[in-house]
Amino acid sequence: MKIDKNTIQKIAHLSRLEFDAQGEQKMIDSMTQILDWVEKLDELDTEGIEPLTTMSSEVNVLRADEVKPPLPHDKGLKNAPQKDSDYFRVPKVLE
Repeated sequence: MKIDKNTIQKIAHLSRLEFDAQGEQKMIDSMTQILDWVEKLDELDTEGIEPLTTMSSEVNVLRADEVKPPLPHDKGLKNAPQKDSDYFRVPKVLE
């Protein structure tokens, strides 16, 4: 696949990126290299090879879920930087 100026401009628009002429050419060169590399991978026979889902053979060790009583209201608000009698106070986000 050939990456041309129009393709880069379309990708840049969709990605909300802006390039000058030099940056645009560097991006064309980089993307062309990436696509050439992917095309080289197509030459390999992958028949019978399982897809790779992770780069590590480690298995996650997760703790079992334990049902515990909820945190009491006063303890939940204890370390809050700002609070009133029942709620956390946070800066206004929307006008």
